[in-house]
Amino acid sequence: MVELTQLMENEVFMAFASYTTIVLSKMMFMSTATAFYRLTRKVFANPEDCAGFGKGENAKKYLRTDDRVERVRRAHLNDLENIVPFLGIGLLYSLSGPDLSTAILHFRLFVGARIYHTIAYLIPLPQPNRALAFFLGYGVTLSMAYRLLRSRLYL
Repeated sequence: MVELTQLMENEVFMAFASYTTIVLSKMMFMSTATAFYRLTRKVFANPEDCAGFGKGENAKKYLRTDDRVERVRRAHLNDLENIVPFLGIGLLYSLSGPDLSTAILHFRLFVGARIYHTIAYLIPLPQPNRALAFFLGYGVTLSMAYRLLRSRLYL
């Protein structure tokens, strides 16, 4: 069994941990940004969230949708759909003994693509900016999965 000290000496694993921390922090920021937009624009999804702004019919006017809130929320959902597979596949990939420079390239491309995707979503930048960022990140995860399956797993 691998001890924690051995993991801490594994440069690829430490690089994965570093880039994972960046991308997870970005994802946490997105939930905060969604809450910020909901509060500043007084746009809520649930009646109990409106309680501080009035009661009864007065509170119901805050139960609505807003383009900016929805844009941030969709960017956050997209993060959830893409970062979770990266975490699982990236962890297995980082423990499979890949070349350090290749692994770091994978991690940097993924994190850069996710950050650019968020910028393209929130500003918004014209397509194909967001689509290219999405497919780059998705392609990186697929590349790690392929390399992992080809080199380490017994099928």
